[in-house]
Amino acid sequence: MNSKSKGENIFNVFNILFMAFLMLITLYPFMYVVFASFSEPSELMAYNGPLLSPLGFSAEAYKAVVKYDVIWSGYGNTLFVVVVGTIISLALTSLGAYALSLKNFMYRKPIMLFIVFTMFFSGGLIPSYFTMKNLGLYNSLWVLILPCSISTYNMIIMRSAIYAIPESLQEAANIDGASHFTILTKIVLPLCGPTLAVLALYYSVAYWNSWFNASIYIQDRDKFPLQLVLREIIMGNESSSIQSTIDMGEQQSISATIKYATIIVSTLPILIVYPYLQKYFVKGTMIGAVKE
Repeated sequence: MNSKSKGENIFNVFNILFMAFLMLITLYPFMYVVFASFSEPSELMAYNGPLLSPLGFSAEAYKAVVKYDVIWSGYGNTLFVVVVGTIISLALTSLGAYALSLKNFMYRKPIMLFIVFTMFFSGGLIPSYFTMKNLGLYNSLWVLILPCSISTYNMIIMRSAIYAIPESLQEAANIDGASHFTILTKIVLPLCGPTLAVLALYYSVAYWNSWFNASIYIQDRDKFPLQLVLREIIMGNESSSIQSTIDMGEQQSISATIKYATIIVSTLPILIVYPYLQKYFVKGTMIGAVKE
């Protein structure tokens, strides 16, 4: 009994140390960006090695980013895409998952196979480009929402969560004369709240981080999402434009710290939202793991 207790204690110590190490190597890159964004540019450029605290202290990079108009237009475009896109995606995912969970739904399995097929094969970039252009979505924020409004993987998770709901609840509602829409909105969705929260997180993060479609379909700079603006800054195309917003008396270049400050500014909203949805994450994923 004592040896077992001692072995468990040793395991717990190593487990804690290992998890602390994983947390450290996961957290350090983010902390490095934070420290670098508040560092003095000249000291940062001359420094080599791990960064454990800001080198000096300077908020000039954040002042320059705040003055850059494209950042704020990118914020507005991204917020529109995230909010509207997540609402549309959750609505379509719930409707599709509910229909495919009905056992008397005609051609349910062939339709499901056809949907799963799209996870592995697509028409390709060029056909997609001409499709978006012919549909009138080119150079519109809707091109960042409608073509990717449903994730097959997320719909399968939602369908599995609906399978976990006792059939007796839906049958009782059916006997009472409830329509499918009533069953979905009054019974299914409230019981699938944790799963919906997880899917909302999945969709919102995907919309927030999306930049590739915008680089292909968006032409006007005032319609660029935030991540595309961030990409241009990191690639060095716009650092000089932001730097030009600083007073001419500033002698030292802050282009390096501008990149780090922009990363923090663009990541902060997701970091704020994530803790509120994290409590639903494990529960929602486990519910969605129930198979047919």
